[in-house]
Amino acid sequence: MEGNRDEAEKCINIATKALHAGDKEKASKYLLKAEKLYPTDRAKALLDALTRNGSSAGNGAHRRRAAESTGAQPGGEGQESGAGDSSKGFTKDQVEGVQRIKRCKDYYEVLGVSKEVNEDELKKAYRKLALKFHPDKNHAPGATEAFKKIGNSYAVLSNPDKRRQYDLTGGEETSSPGHSHGGGFDFHRGFEADITPEDLFNMFFGGGFPSSTTHTFTNSRTSYSNQTDNRQERTEERGDGGFSMFIQLMPIVVLILVSILSQMMVSPPPYSLYSRPSTGQTVKRQTENLHVDYYVSRDFKSEFKGSALHQIEKNVEEDYVSNVRNNCWKERQTKTDLLYAAKVYRDDRMRKKAELMTMDNCRELDRLNNLFRGG
Repeated sequence: MEGNRDEAEKCINIATKALHAGDKEKASKYLLKAEKLYPTDRAKALLDALTRNGSSAGNGAHRRRAAESTGAQPGGEGQESGAGDSSKGFTKDQVEGVQRIKRCKDYYEVLGVSKEVNEDELKKAYRKLALKFHPDKNHAPGATEAFKKIGNSYAVLSNPDKRRQYDLTGGEETSSPGHSHGGGFDFHRGFEADITPEDLFNMFFGGGFPSSTTHTFTNSRTSYSNQTDNRQERTEERGDGGFSMFIQLMPIVVLILVSILSQMMVSPPPYSLYSRPSTGQTVKRQTENLHVDYYVSRDFKSEFKGSALHQIEKNVEEDYVSNVRNNCWKERQTKTDLLYAAKVYRDDRMRKKAELMTMDNCRELDRLNNLFRGG
């Protein structure tokens, strides 16, 4: 019996290639032969899959090859990656798990939870099933469809509004032959998830699908329109998000506009203590009392005369004295700090620097005080 093991493995490999080619009869023939030569779990699991799924295990690869040869557009017949992965090997438990998911009648049954399940338990159930049925880990026939079914179930039940609507109208529903797989229920039934199964998986576990394997998730002939609806819905949500962001930024925009308008409405002062070509204040004048230099525009002389001119010059002198007083205080503070540091650290360089300070603003303040006193 042990000597037939190699021959049985060869028969299984031939059957696997037949599955890739979509030849169910040939695959079944060689799997039966392998079972007779040397019974194995792998051959038995493939036979069970062929028996339960009919031609779906082989036709997925056949449809894929046909689509590639004819250049089929997205939205055509669904592609099933489970048959193509059968050569990687799978266990009987994986096959039975896929069949259990296919036989489920509602979303709660898919995730194996009750209708009273809370959010944490729902997440825990999804994590466990998503890892178990991910197409890169589970190569049993139909694993891709089961993975999508699990993702769609969680996406709907985790959304309070969709879950409430599903609880009211969900449940078992008879599906037309063109929209069912192996007699199961149509797991969309108007309850489209807002996120694809692969995006949902990435959100839970991080990272993307391995680039070595590409999985195309489709449900039926209407799958392309469903995906289009999903994209449109996500686009609308992004649009709503942009509007919400605009509403949140509105107070800041209003403050900026008010600031700009206030600056435009408030006219600049008719004088400047420094030459300002940007405002046209380049004509130099001097106050009559303290002889302070200031700059005005070319039209200043014709616009301000008599008491108005006197008030302008008074404002100029007040601004100038205030600036000189502040600068003098800074000079004295700096000199005091240098002398103190020189004394503490016995630093002659700092002491000389303090003694050499010119104190220009303080001397100017003394001059203004003398003029004010009439000296």
